[in-house]
Amino acid sequence: MIKKHEIYKKDKWNMMTVEVQGRYIVLREITDQWGEETHTFMSRPALMHWAQNRFPKDDFEGREDEWRQMMAAFKQV
Repeated sequence: MIKKHEIYKKDKWNMMTVEVQGRYIVLREITDQWGEETHTFMSRPALMHWAQNRFPKDDFEGREDEWRQMMAAFKQV
């Protein structure tokens, strides 16, 4: 069974989804700058480690609520 989670979606070119496929966690990041990137994780802690490195809190100065919502979405995977 595949369970799909939407982390964020601004439009059809700027979005991030996570699919839980058995024991694998597949993250798809689509941006208008870089196209589509796919990352596969074996555990939720590995996903959270990647998310915290990819979206450091310092980059969201003045937008802390946006960062908190994104991290909460990752935690719900």
